[in-house]
Order: sequence, then structure tokens, then C-alpha cells
Amino acid sequence: MAKILAAMSGGVDSSVAAALLVREGHHVVGAYMKNWINEENIAGHCPWMQDIEDARAVADQLGIEFHVVNLMRDYREKVVKYLLEGYEAGITPNPDVMCNREMKFGVLWEWARERGFEAIATGHYARKGSVQCSAFCVPSETANAAVLDTEYCTLNVDQPTILRGVDRNKDQTYFLAMMRPEQVAIARFPIGHLQKPELREIARELKLKTAEKKDSQGICFIGEVKMEDFLRAFVPDKPGHIVNLEGKVLGEHRGLHLYTLGQRKGLRVASPLYKQAYVVVAKRPATNELVIAIENPGTLLLWSRRCTIGGISTTGAELTKFTRLEAMPRYRSPAASATFTPIQREHDLAAELLFDEPQRALTPGQICALYDGERLLGGGVFEAISYE
Repeated sequence: MAKILAAMSGGVDSSVAAALLVREGHHVVGAYMKNWINEENIAGHCPWMQDIEDARAVADQLGIEFHVVNLMRDYREKVVKYLLEGYEAGITPNPDVMCNREMKFGVLWEWARERGFEAIATGHYARKGSVQCSAFCVPSETANAAVLDTEYCTLNVDQPTILRGVDRNKDQTYFLAMMRPEQVAIARFPIGHLQKPELREIARELKLKTAEKKDSQGICFIGEVKMEDFLRAFVPDKPGHIVNLEGKVLGEHRGLHLYTLGQRKGLRVASPLYKQAYVVVAKRPATNELVIAIENPGTLLLWSRRCTIGGISTTGAELTKFTRLEAMPRYRSPAASATFTPIQREHDLAAELLFDEPQRALTPGQICALYDGERLLGGGVFEAISYE
């Protein structure tokens, strides 16, 4: 049996994760990551005190030790700074993905490791498994033979890997895409084999305080705060023109950082066509213009097959060779078949992705998760999108 730190958010998922580990006989200690206290009085519900109370109550029910770990300084430096700098630069970062890599399996793991813990567990809908050579290790029929003149399989059998959660509606492996192999090795995902209704039933059977608690929809470990409200508390508005593809001014925006590609709502520009709405197709920081268009299958600057991803992180696979895989461009979007071609760069791993079918609103700054069937291979950041 192992000594495991269970990251407890005060929600039902992490509560059941801790309970299952206790049931298995592990030495479990609960910990709440205190990242934020909403000292800026941002609009929205930031229930950290209630979450701590709920997490502590569950720990008491399970008979385990419980700690509140203050990581506010690290969170500001590693997640909030990344978030704000990204939006100010005109891209759309993903704080939840970075929170997992930099905080839960980063700073919190260091805190745990220094205290003798062997692993850290979370309530993610994901599974741990071992690598088995599959389609990823076999050259694609469409691959360029000249590129495939070296050994193709780059994975070690029995190497720990992350597998998608059984409940496809709740699968959260997308948010783990930027984890490193050493983090995968110490991660535990006790609930990944469960459907959400099954998990709720376990919580009820154990009479956990969080059994009926609603799922949080907010920013990672902050609370139910809208991203727009969060950004406006830190980034000043910078109004500019909303223009169409021909450059005609159609309205005014409040700041490019408040909009993302593919966005339909909140543009405040009436469409001239019945039952068709404008959609954001581009942001032009140089001129501070937001570009919109009526969406249709041929809309320019919205649908693309080819893009570049950079800063690639792998969960175990050595993604250094031409291969076929599936790529998920955003959470809850279907994983789409694509060709992965590495790009040699000095400081990071990058690649060109060529999707089999056009993808909507590929967005610079967002995370693209990479899969081989059930297995999470890693992820990268969208950098450049090609509209051919």
C-alpha cells in the first residue's frame, strides 16, 4: 500500500477519489489547494471557504488527515501570469491545463514529495495504464516512406500512461495533455473507470457530505467566476473597431482580449441575414480590429486543416517522428484524425498538424491534445493556423 496525497477540491469527484483509495487500504491524506481568495472582489461566486469546509468534512468522514496548502503566490506566478500575458498578447490560453501541470502535479507534488508521499491523486475522469504497441507504432499507409526509414515505435512497454476516462461525457484527459512523464508516473486517477451516475451512487452510499453537490464550472480552483469578469479585473479595456472581411466598420469592441475565435455571442452586431449570426474569425492586434463574418462552410479564416503547434509536452511518447494520430483541438470536441510532422527547433518540440477534415476555429494559445486511440500522447499549443 502507498502513501498518497489526495487533492480534494470540496467537490464530489475528488471526495470519491479519496474514499476509493481509503477503501483500497492506502495511507491517504487529503489536501486542499488554496489558490485564490478573490481579494479583488471579482464578480461571481468564489466559494473557497465552503469548499474547504466540505473537503475537511469528507476527510473527517473518511478518518483521514487533512491540510489546507497555501499556494496563492505560486498560482499567481505560474497560472494567473500565464493567463493574463496570453490574453494581452491576443491569444487564448488555457489556465486549467496549466494548473494541472504547474500546480497539482507541480508545486503541490513537491510539497507532498518533501513529506514522504509516493503519489498524488485527483478526481479527474482519466485512467492509468501501461503502453501497448498499437496503431501508433505502425507506419501509416499514407505516410511518406522516405520519412519512415528508422525504427517507428518509440514507446517502452509497461511505461505508465494516461488513458481516457470510461465516461466519455466527463473524460478530462484533455486537461492533462501537457503533463510530463515524471508527473504521469506519480499520478493516480481513482475514478476514471466510473460513469458519473455510478460515482454519485458511491458518494450516497458512503453518505459523503458532497454527494449531491453540483459540479463547479469555474476557472481551475478559483470558483464560478466568468472569464470575462476575471480578465476585466486585471486587463484594462482597449476599445476598437469591429470590421467585416472587407474592412467595413460594423461596430465597436471593448478589447480584443475579451473575444475568441469562433465566438458568436456578445458581439452586439446585428446580422443582415435571417437566422444567421456573425462570428469572430480574426483578431488584429496591430490595428486593434476584431474581424467578424457570417458563418457558412466557406467562411474564410474560420475553417482550417493545417496548423503548427509548439511547446509540445509528452506524457511518455517520443513524438519526434512522422506519424498518424488523433488531435483534440478543444475540450469536448471530437478527436480528429491528423498527420503529425515534427519540426526541428532549438528550444522546444513543434510539429505541423494536417487534419483529414477541416476544423472550426483553431485558436492560437489554446491546447491541442494528442491521442492514439484511448491513450493520451501529450499536447501542444496552437501557434499558427494556415487558411489555404
